[in-house]
Amino acid sequence: MMQVGLSSACFYPKVLAEDSIKIMKKIGFDHGEVFLNTFSEYEEDFILKIKEQCEKNKFNINSVHIYSTMFEPFLFDAYKRRREDMMEIFKKVCKAINILGGSKIYTFHGMRKIDSMQVDYELIIDMYNRLTYYAGENNVKLAQENVSWCMSSDLEYLRLLKEKVKYPLYYTLDLKQCYKANIEPQEYINVMGKEICNFHINDKNENESCMLPGKGNINYKKVFKSLSDINYKGRAIIEVYGDNYESYDEILESKIYLDKLIKTIQ
Repeated sequence: MMQVGLSSACFYPKVLAEDSIKIMKKIGFDHGEVFLNTFSEYEEDFILKIKEQCEKNKFNINSVHIYSTMFEPFLFDAYKRRREDMMEIFKKVCKAINILGGSKIYTFHGMRKIDSMQVDYELIIDMYNRLTYYAGENNVKLAQENVSWCMSSDLEYLRLLKEKVKYPLYYTLDLKQCYKANIEPQEYINVMGKEICNFHINDKNENESCMLPGKGNINYKKVFKSLSDINYKGRAIIEVYGDNYESYDEILESKIYLDKLIKTIQ
């Protein structure tokens, strides 16, 4: 049965990454996604602090998300030396995720959205081949997320990656980003398929694009059924912004709501 986890991004920027583990556990979560927010948090000594907190609190790292705009878009830059510098940072992130253990999923944004006439698809595929190969060498699942302001919001772009990338590429399905791109989750599920290994969940209504699950009007039964149909075995990670709730009790209420709903589907 699908388990519900929490992203430390829910506490950004008020809570330091290393302090988020204890809070997530105290709220009632055993699994979650850790958000690394700056370059110093990719260093091994810092990662070991995170790992120590996980062991101390019996908390499992489902996935790792980074402050992607700091370097990921530049992995696909036209200037070769800039790409190579960013590749070194990517390698450091993969090593950090490998040290942390858990499911070893890297939630990846990648390239910013640009005009299709300016896209060098050969360069993009070459870089994804390098990225997925190196991630695999470090036992890391590179999980391309659908992001509304990135190339990965485009279904044809995702199809191209799935067709052309030589080494295993996985996917993170993000509900918030689906609706921001005005594309139904089912359409992304159809493309990503059984390679979905991570799932970001939130809610929305006509006025708010990001709410805690259970507060809006997303048809979760439909989404969960679609994920069940592709035999999704991963977790549902609650990911909202810090101003989407007033107390941690509200987050726990959302977890309870999702746990009950999942039992009716699976």
